[in-house]
Amino acid sequence: MTVIPTRITPARVPAPVARALHEGWTLRVASGPAPDEIVAGGAVEATVPGCVHTDLLAAGLIPDPYLDDNEALLAWIGLVDWTYETSFEWAPDEHERHDLVFGGLDTVATVRLNGRVVLQSANQHRSFRVDVREALVEGANTLEVAFRSPIRYANAQSLELGARPRPYPLPYEAIRKSASNFGWDWGIATYTSGIWRSVRLESWSTARIAEARFMASPVGEGGRLEVAVEIERADAAGAPLSLAAEVAGRRVELAVDEGADTALLAVELAEALRWWPVGHGEQPLYEASVWLLAGDASADDASELDSVRRRVGFRTVRWDVAPDEAGTPFTLVVNERPVFVKGVNWIPDDALPVRVDRARYERRLRQAVAANLNLVRVWGGGIYESDDFYELCDELGLLTWQDFLFACAAYPEEEPLRGEIEAEAREQIVRLSSHASLVLLTGNNENLWGHEDWGWKRYLDGRTWGAYYYHELFPSLVAELAPQVPYSPGSPFSPVQPDGTAPHPNAEPHGTMHLWEQWNRQDYLTYRDHRPRFVAEFGWQGPPAWSTLVRSVSDDPLSPESPGMIVHQKAAEGNVKLTNGLLPHFRVPADMETWHWAMQLNQANAVRVALEHFRSSAPHTMGAVVWQLNDCWPVTSWAAIDGDERLKPLWHALKLAFAPRLVTVQPRGDGLAVVLSNDTDVAWTGELVIARRAFDGAELASRTVPFEVAARGTVTAPIDAELVAAGDAAAEFIVATATATATATATASAAGGATAGDVDERGFWFFAEPRDSRLPEAGLSFETEALDGGTEVRITASTFVRDLSLLVDKADPDASTEDGLVTLMPGETATFLVRHAHPIDNAALTSERVVRTANELVAR
Repeated sequence: MTVIPTRITPARVPAPVARALHEGWTLRVASGPAPDEIVAGGAVEATVPGCVHTDLLAAGLIPDPYLDDNEALLAWIGLVDWTYETSFEWAPDEHERHDLVFGGLDTVATVRLNGRVVLQSANQHRSFRVDVREALVEGANTLEVAFRSPIRYANAQSLELGARPRPYPLPYEAIRKSASNFGWDWGIATYTSGIWRSVRLESWSTARIAEARFMASPVGEGGRLEVAVEIERADAAGAPLSLAAEVAGRRVELAVDEGADTALLAVELAEALRWWPVGHGEQPLYEASVWLLAGDASADDASELDSVRRRVGFRTVRWDVAPDEAGTPFTLVVNERPVFVKGVNWIPDDALPVRVDRARYERRLRQAVAANLNLVRVWGGGIYESDDFYELCDELGLLTWQDFLFACAAYPEEEPLRGEIEAEAREQIVRLSSHASLVLLTGNNENLWGHEDWGWKRYLDGRTWGAYYYHELFPSLVAELAPQVPYSPGSPFSPVQPDGTAPHPNAEPHGTMHLWEQWNRQDYLTYRDHRPRFVAEFGWQGPPAWSTLVRSVSDDPLSPESPGMIVHQKAAEGNVKLTNGLLPHFRVPADMETWHWAMQLNQANAVRVALEHFRSSAPHTMGAVVWQLNDCWPVTSWAAIDGDERLKPLWHALKLAFAPRLVTVQPRGDGLAVVLSNDTDVAWTGELVIARRAFDGAELASRTVPFEVAARGTVTAPIDAELVAAGDAAAEFIVATATATATATATASAAGGATAGDVDERGFWFFAEPRDSRLPEAGLSFETEALDGGTEVRITASTFVRDLSLLVDKADPDASTEDGLVTLMPGETATFLVRHAHPIDNAALTSERVVRTANELVAR
């Protein structure tokens, strides 16, 4: 990332005084079924920003909700009304206005200042500003925020608005609160309440910037920054105002017309570097500022009243949805370059989101980049993440796709929801639209599909279900507030055709598609039966890392069906689907640790098969967004990174399948073909060796051909019939090895593409599933070497070894490695870098519990 500094004009008068009101808060039960000891204990110390759960945990009044079955023990929290209270000193000053500003209230709250009601709110997804100058008193002021039970409120609103179809018992669609907060098929139900974002008292005079929208656009070799400003005035006289905007040292000034409350400034740059997604170039960001001043901006006596600062990147973005002979593509185009999307879905990183700080966001997003991902989709059943999330995505080059917060349910279009949703959408569009990483706003998750296929029409019987939001309100707001940001009505979504017909929302030839039949009912090999234009959701379950599992579940004995395991498996018939999905590939192991490894490996293999297939279909298919990157608590789920932040084998599968250069063997017609994918800026040339080998390493047949793959290109090479004809399917395989020429390697390295470690890329094809093969017992030898911050482990195979991985958390819960799922032929060596802060016994690091392969899952 490159940040280009800007000149900051010194303030001649104080800018608005923002006083944080985060100290001295207490929390108490107002009413509801709280345990007697908590009621009798009275008020406890509260942290703001925070929530009821974190305060009760800090006070030692509740157990950790993430352990064992404590979720059920703490369900009462969502049925209780809670009251926060603090006091602060205040004295009149020269400012005309004093606004109480809440960054976020979760969710149904009545705010009183010195006993006077100043605000009533019912939306977690927006901020609130209220003029409290008439309620303030000199000296001590008492501020109270009283929260209603979110469960009781949602149930009451559902009765008022009418029941709507949804997949879970509680009516999350009747309240503007994170849907997954009521529980999901991967998520704990917490029913939080609290002042979950900042609260402050802002004092200001004359006028303030109520809204500033920054839009950066490339123009030739330079760029243009437009800043649209909305002004709120405090003085009735309407004092003369002016504005100034600056980016990269270029400043423009504008006198605000008398009485006007809007203005538009434009700054032209002769030179501006382009912002690129990760893997496509650099991410230069420019500091941009706009100031509101009293008087003439160029005069020495001009007084600064307010300012807003953003970091912007100059790039263009669009989605190509022009119909072609195969249907309707959904191709992301950045700076007029088509981008194959290597994506993941994102859920709240903690079921208590107040615990996610910038450092945690950065850890997670850097893990995404390390897995060769380039896009994160913020799913519609969670939250609009904090500014930290989107700023980090800008810096890292991670594209963001943001759903509006509607998921898997029919939503009422009546008041009070209608007005709240418009206010929420306006605020979030303005807040997010300046980010260079933002490439798509989407109306909802699966609601268009649900209305079409899930029996909603009969259930609704004419009631509203959200179509107004997705097809009218949101597109009109995006066009008004952020016309540079693409919008899609839903995910999945099929664009309307030139003849005016509207395909099914989840139609394979058109737009975006979700693929869930594999996990729910089919073997994962059937991913290869589909050729979607873009896959926005698909995934496979697996348990968390072993250390995460045994920390959160204390069952003795621990088994796949023991009580705690079932509590930490939220999917309907989840364990049945895990078993059904495993059996075509491996037998179900008898011992728990081997069961755990088998299910983790099967999850990784399932997603890797799908990703390599989708990628091999480019440019017909131009993106895959895996469900899901992260977890919000310790649970068996679709995540690649578990609730304790540990990498699962699935993470390694993402890293391998999304590598800059990929060799994969795929079915094509009645035969097989090698597909080479080159997602770098330079051509990939060299020799491709296709060989059929026995598990003992013997070469049975081979062919060598030259290859050349254009930058960002894909090439398919059919495999000769004699290579495909296995003599012993249970003990043979095909390996395709692409060796880049020295010239190509040097060019790629100089261009920031492939490095020396990328010279040889290879893919495998097996004629039989592991359970039906004669895969030998893994023969392995080990060497270890202590390094600064960890240990290098070199493992040499004396036999054929599939999917060699190190479950290093078993040796040290804090250890990690970004290497895994390595397949070795006899005599080959793999090197793993294991990072750990404290000494690890080498014997433990190379023990059978830690070193795992597919080989030991094959019955002999």
